[in-house]
Amino acid sequence: MLRGFYNAAAGMLAQQRKQEILTNNMANANTPGYKADNASLRTFPTMLLQHMGETELNGKKIPNNYSIGPATLSTGVYVQETTPNFLQGDMRETGIKTDIALLQGQVPADPGSGAPGGLFFRLNVNGEERFTRNGHFSVDAEGSLVTPEGYYVLGTDGNPITVTSDNFTVNKDGTVIDNGAVAGQIDVAYITNPNNLVKEGSGLFRLGGEADSAIGNPNITYNLQQGFVERSNVNTEQTMTEMLTAYRAFEANQKVLQAYDRTMEKAANEIGRIG
Repeated sequence: MLRGFYNAAAGMLAQQRKQEILTNNMANANTPGYKADNASLRTFPTMLLQHMGETELNGKKIPNNYSIGPATLSTGVYVQETTPNFLQGDMRETGIKTDIALLQGQVPADPGSGAPGGLFFRLNVNGEERFTRNGHFSVDAEGSLVTPEGYYVLGTDGNPITVTSDNFTVNKDGTVIDNGAVAGQIDVAYITNPNNLVKEGSGLFRLGGEADSAIGNPNITYNLQQGFVERSNVNTEQTMTEMLTAYRAFEANQKVLQAYDRTMEKAANEIGRIG
């Protein structure tokens, strides 16, 4: 009885966690460059139930073990991990010079996992390297191209892109033309396996190792579109459907939990009552 009680409780916790992930996706449906999270539900490690006993034969005790009921027993589910979906989002035209969308073209697949690689803007965040797909940039007081949080957008030379005003031009390869002169080239990082990236909030990703540059790689194609931003890849209709499904699953587990609670109450208060 207690086994089913805990299984139902584990199901409720898993669906609650999934609902939180889906709610966060919906909240960022209009965030440029946001990548939706996917929740992976897994069962807890199964248990093998066996009777541990001994049989006496010719004066000797011999182990006598055999399975009880099913060979294995599941002990509930849990959210094992959340993985971002790195599919390209739609492009939205803004007409703002500092908005730059990264349109990913041909990118080699990771030879180890077979997953497609990913392209990202390279940033300097308090002296550390970070990556983003949010191209909603601006120009700060020092003339540097920065993110909404003030993080520097890096060029191919590893330094921030500096311009004299926000009236500049960005070519498709990332070359920045300011007052008729080349101010630099926006670096585009190539991540072999984007699943190795860790989300840090505000559209930032962290990589444990170093990322290669897509600049000059003949196997990689991309375009930078000035005056556009990449929209989030959240499918609002699908997300709403999944939220309702998670809610119904939570509700079903809740009813099972209540049924077990009433059964245990009856077992404690009525069964074996004297008189």
